[in-house]
Amino acid sequence: MNPTSIVSLSNANIYQGSSLVLNNVNLEVGAGEFIYMIGRTGSGKSSLLKTMYGDIYLKEGSGVVAGFNLKDLSWKKIPLLRRNLGIVFQDFRLLTDRNVYDNLEFVLKATGWKDKALMKEKIENVLTKVGLKNKGVKMPYEMSGGEQQRVDIARALLNNPKLILADEPTGNLDPDTTDEIMQLLFNICRDYQTAFIMATHDYSIIQKYPARVVRIENGEVKEISAAGV
Repeated sequence: MNPTSIVSLSNANIYQGSSLVLNNVNLEVGAGEFIYMIGRTGSGKSSLLKTMYGDIYLKEGSGVVAGFNLKDLSWKKIPLLRRNLGIVFQDFRLLTDRNVYDNLEFVLKATGWKDKALMKEKIENVLTKVGLKNKGVKMPYEMSGGEQQRVDIARALLNNPKLILADEPTGNLDPDTTDEIMQLLFNICRDYQTAFIMATHDYSIIQKYPARVVRIENGEVKEISAAGV
């Protein structure tokens, strides 16, 4: 394993229950690296992401994510792992009965923050970063899809993650909003040296915002070039 790697998977076999989904996965991701993960629906993209954030236990092979050994991941350690990760979903998953500020405060409290002043400062910082300064009082239903996705990204940034896992983050967005979100993700990657792994079906995004690409097919993870998608 490279000492600067944020993700290091070696000869990893990924299972869903007793079914082998991905075979002999070898993947290294460094700090500040942006990677697209492509593949058909059901090919195993989500299973690989779930393994990285501790939702699926790694039975065979070796894996280290953000300094945590996936083979040694007890239920007590999973929250500690996830404090070092950010997760961005396609469907936002915001708490609809709370405003933006309260959505973010909920995450901070759940991950051990207690100082009200520090929480307020952190929330204001991440909202400014994603272009939603002064939008903390808004309810999710009052916001566009693009604004809600920005809140989701702000939530992912709260604990200064080493790695952000994004599962089809532009899947529900129009082309102009997709452009805005992709520019934001690349800026975060550059400014914070945060590693990104983004699962997507949209090859036009990869052509417009080129980066390293891995393809999942036939139970294997293969390195390809952006031009090869």
